[in-house]
Amino acid sequence: MNSQEDASPSFDFKYDHYSLIVKDLEKTGAFYKDILRLKEIPHPSATSGFRWFIINGNSQLHLIQKESVAMKHSKSVHLCLATQKLDDFVAYLTEKEVPYSDWPGKPNAITLRADGVRQIYVQDPENNWVEINTAKH
Repeated sequence: MNSQEDASPSFDFKYDHYSLIVKDLEKTGAFYKDILRLKEIPHPSATSGFRWFIINGNSQLHLIQKESVAMKHSKSVHLCLATQKLDDFVAYLTEKEVPYSDWPGKPNAITLRADGVRQIYVQDPENNWVEINTAKH
């Protein structure tokens, strides 16, 4: 490293939140609250049009209601949550009749990545992708 790189500031970023635009705030919010079991928290000022959830610690998911937004739902754009209880979660999804798939899209299958992490993908009621994996943090 040269001396100029050494003097570069470090901003010490922390992950704060991920936002999704949704049409049906009630139905999509219920998915994150009732299926993914995220804890809902109040929006600091808005009384409608938003639902906020804690993921872990201070990390959050924000749902923002919009009536008309053109959205493409690529699996490459997704929220990812990690758990060491993937098998329990898969059994729970099966019980709730929530479809899941592996990365290529095979129903009821789990991907085993080259690094040993297992992963599945689910979609919320508005087709936003959510990856659930076993990465350790």
